Amino acid sequence: MTRQNYAMPSLNSSWIARAEYESGTLYLTVRSGRTYTLRGVPERLYLGLLAASSPGRYFNDYLKGRY
Repeated sequence: MTRQNYAMPSLNSSWIARAEYESGTLYLTVRSGRTYTLRGVPERLYLGLLAASSPGRYFNDYLKGRY
């Protein structure tokens, strides 16, 4: 499967301001301005983050401490 590069969309989240995905790497920019880099993230998890009703909860449940 070819990895997609995605533009950095804004999220409806009180903690996450923006998310960018490129070739298995997820860049999360939080409202404080800090950017977290998560490597080895499957594309389906990035898409799940974008679709989540609570991106912060999704991050905690599926990404935090795993990537």
